[in-house]
Amino acid sequence: MITLVIILNKEEYLDEVLSTMVKFKVKGATIIDSQGMGSAIVSGDYQHIPLFGALRYLVNEKHPYNKTIFSVVKEEILEDLTTAIRNIFNEKKPGIGFMFTVPVGNIYLLDK
Repeated sequence: MITLVIILNKEEYLDEVLSTMVKFKVKGATIIDSQGMGSAIVSGDYQHIPLFGALRYLVNEKHPYNKTIFSVVKEEILEDLTTAIRNIFNEKKPGIGFMFTVPVGNIYLLDK
């Protein structure tokens, strides 16, 4: 099993990403509202540092918040699933988001 993590900077793609996961019979996922480090820094009180003034403008204009999706998936579907998710995005612009995987050693259910 593999944990697939998707950082989605453009929320308008969330439904389509989730629909794609359902098509691949992914059993579940956890979705959290998240904020990147750059956005957190520029929204803080760092106005005395000139670099953050320019960075503040860029982050506020693009995507200060994002969605993070976590799901444990079978290795057999991983390549096809990630290819299908990547095919959702027609834009060639950077900043839509990214995905990464983490191996899962064990899974423990919390019920008896």
